[in-house]
Amino acid sequence: MSYRSGPLWRLVTAASEKIDHKIGWDKLPVPIALGVLVGVRTKLRQRNLVDTRSLPSVNEPQPPPPDPTQRTQRQADGSWNSLEDPGMGMAGTRFGRNVPLDKIAPSEESDVLGKPSPREVSRRLMTREELADVPGGNSLIAAWLQFMIHDWFSHGSSPTDNPWVIDLAGDDTWPENPMTILRTMDDPTRPPGSTGPQTRVNVLTHWWDGSQVYGDSDAAAAMRRSGQDGKLRVNPDGSLPWPKDADYDPSKVPGFWAGMAMLITLFTHEHNAICDRLKAAYPTWGDEELFQRARLVNAALLAKIHTVEWTPAVISHPTTVTALRANWFGLAGEQVHRLFGRISSSEVISGIPGGEADQYGVPYALTEEFTAVYRMHPLIRDDWSLRRTEDDSPLREEPYSFTELTGPSALEVLGSFSMTDLLYSFGTLTPGVVQLHNYPRFMQEFARPDGRLQDLAATDIVRSREMGIPRYNEFRRLIHLEPFSSFEEMTDNKEWAREISELYGGDIEKVDLQVGMYAEKRPEGFAFSDTAFRIFVLMASRRLNSDRFFTEYYTPAVYTEPGLEWIADNSMKTVLLRHHPDLRPALNEVPNAFAAWRRSE
Repeated sequence: MSYRSGPLWRLVTAASEKIDHKIGWDKLPVPIALGVLVGVRTKLRQRNLVDTRSLPSVNEPQPPPPDPTQRTQRQADGSWNSLEDPGMGMAGTRFGRNVPLDKIAPSEESDVLGKPSPREVSRRLMTREELADVPGGNSLIAAWLQFMIHDWFSHGSSPTDNPWVIDLAGDDTWPENPMTILRTMDDPTRPPGSTGPQTRVNVLTHWWDGSQVYGDSDAAAAMRRSGQDGKLRVNPDGSLPWPKDADYDPSKVPGFWAGMAMLITLFTHEHNAICDRLKAAYPTWGDEELFQRARLVNAALLAKIHTVEWTPAVISHPTTVTALRANWFGLAGEQVHRLFGRISSSEVISGIPGGEADQYGVPYALTEEFTAVYRMHPLIRDDWSLRRTEDDSPLREEPYSFTELTGPSALEVLGSFSMTDLLYSFGTLTPGVVQLHNYPRFMQEFARPDGRLQDLAATDIVRSREMGIPRYNEFRRLIHLEPFSSFEEMTDNKEWAREISELYGGDIEKVDLQVGMYAEKRPEGFAFSDTAFRIFVLMASRRLNSDRFFTEYYTPAVYTEPGLEWIADNSMKTVLLRHHPDLRPALNEVPNAFAAWRRSE
């Protein structure tokens, strides 16, 4: 029998969808809204988890032979997370989908580059004139997202031959005509000559395993380890010994910037603090045992912070704040969880960690649609005024541009100022809202580490089209939302409605997913769209449900009692204060470390 297919659940999902369409979950009292979202998630689990591993394939990555240590240790390549399906979620395996395979949009050249041109979408709908910010948030929100993405997914390095070629309008000032955008790497597991749905692989593991801190291969992991007491390598001054080898230098990878480097540094120190705690409890343990257990604890702490702190900061509606905390603690709440542990097998009552793993009938994988809705570059500011923790005075008279915080320049900034001052600066600067006309200017003419110029807004549009992401209205239909019949219905901004209609020739069915999501009216407290939220409703819990290290193996036998206590007792705020106690005045009255910090006098 398929997931929750009985008569009662059919009634629940039908009623939830009807109420959601007629009133909107965000307009309902919290208890009723939570019930509606349970129904919405149930239908998404039934209809919108689509397996791509069932398609023909060759040369798939093979898990190593079984070994007893795999039961209690995360593997660098993501293998053996599932003991029944050891290849599931491995690095090099395919992205899944959240839309039926026969609904994947065509991705021929005319579909990817056709009207409107991705460059014109960037110029006319994305360009930021003035930052539209999130008044109650801080820029660690943007840094954290990039930090997480580098753990979750990557389509790999693009081949430099045969790029997409975009002809430019006569008044376009782009320095090269035509514009070129590198294609995404082909799926190496796709048989030659295949004519079925387009597929791509995730070169990272699909699991929430802290690979941005620990490396995504045994070789990368070995370079980061000190070889003593399970700890990672740290310089005497607290900085990290960033690899200079061309194959491992993170500053040469597109997307690396100061915000991500700061958080990698912070959670490297957190790993080492966990090792100290475990060493005190288990003095006979050697380097390998301490490292593996500390990694489990640190990865779970990252997942907890993202679930109960970061996400509620960017979608701070009362219902979603309650729902996200329930994902971790259950509706019974944190205090009941602390006092009695799990009081029910239900994830709704007692949360997901420590419950039963469930794949909902489809092998686990992150999805192309999940990747598409996480394209949230508007969170990033253009101008960064870096300031001293002690008195809020500027570290430099002129603000830094985002370009000065990227690539090799990021490491120069980290080497020039204290980590405490950099964290304080990010904590007191607001991020941007994910909406039209709020794309970072420097990202529309961004110099990659290899010197290639790139309009990232145009690239975002190309990527969604290239991956066969359905256009906005069709995407809404496929995730059980009602499509819009007019541009004025799509957005409450009349000028945006006019601009979108003009650019897309009056055809609402051609509007790209990203444009529609950026244009639509957001629920109260949301920094991004309700359409994107539907994929979060589905995938945020799935990443926990599917991982045995967050479910059946979330036990003292695997994590140790001190390890589980560490996860329960800590938050982003405690992590920051443990390693940077001078931040206390800025954080004292802040309930969530991703909310705006108090400025120094």
